[in-house]
Amino acid sequence: MGFMSSWVKLKYLNVFSVVVSTDTQSVSTVSHVSVKQGGSITIPCLYNQRYRNNVKYGCRGYNWLGCSTVVRTDHPKTSGKTSVSDDINQRVFTVTMTSLSLSDSDYYWCIVERKIKADDGDRLQISVTPGTPELYVDQQQITGVVGGSVTVLCYYSSQGSSGRWCRMGGSCVAAGHYGALDGTFLKLVQEQRETTNGYVLMVNMSGLMMKNTGWYWCEKGKLQMPVHITVNQPTTTQSTTANQNNGGTDETQQEKDQRLERMFFYLLKAGSVLPFLLCTIIAVVKFRENRHQDDTKDALTPESCFWRNLPTVCTKYFFPERNNNTLSVQNIMKESLQ
Repeated sequence: MGFMSSWVKLKYLNVFSVVVSTDTQSVSTVSHVSVKQGGSITIPCLYNQRYRNNVKYGCRGYNWLGCSTVVRTDHPKTSGKTSVSDDINQRVFTVTMTSLSLSDSDYYWCIVERKIKADDGDRLQISVTPGTPELYVDQQQITGVVGGSVTVLCYYSSQGSSGRWCRMGGSCVAAGHYGALDGTFLKLVQEQRETTNGYVLMVNMSGLMMKNTGWYWCEKGKLQMPVHITVNQPTTTQSTTANQNNGGTDETQQEKDQRLERMFFYLLKAGSVLPFLLCTIIAVVKFRENRHQDDTKDALTPESCFWRNLPTVCTKYFFPERNNNTLSVQNIMKESLQ
């Protein structure tokens, strides 16, 4: 499959020939994908901003030394059933392989060529199976509109660990959780599907923004399946297409439900703060009330009570034993002065 770029290998023929992705994630990709025989797969390779103008290429083999170059961005973009494209704005180059056969199962590399330093890259594994893949999606390319929503269905054969939805180069959200991902509201539901004899992770992203355009992936155990989401400005044509793709569902009602879910999510966040605020307010009120009572007591004497005619206050502070007596404060004061 592909052709051998021997001059590249000779140029860097030493044990430090390639720098595998480090903590800085100069080049990164998925680690393992499962594809059905005869199908196709697009592998996204994210790279650092400083590699925008570098040559990128895909290579086949467990080790970088001796691996076979499959396709390069500075050569014809297509080689046999493999093609490559480079989006310098998203900092992602993609390698697409079609009509996959069992013999295509192997390890592959996403590599960025560097003229002075050793090349930089990351490795992944592609497993081609004659039956149902262990993790797959209906399509890898999804389109949505600003303010709208998209739903991705990720199918897998066994329950095992919980699935996740991740933004390439970003964070992940686990199944069964509500959350925010790059400003969008995200809901993940995992359930069993009898029709597919397996399970499905339903990923719904609502409140889409232009910045949400990019690569994501479903994750289940050691497997990932990349999915690209494109967010466009809404048009009449796109709205009609969205309705058709959703099987004629009521978009208005769906948007209402999503707004309610978002409201519920943010109310839960606000609700966690309310008990603290209430306790603080009660404490302040009690403190001020006690201060006021102390100040009132300090400012009064039995004589001033008598002349200011403050029966309730005077009886409470100066004659507590007579607090329930029906006598007036004047009578109490007269008794005390005798």
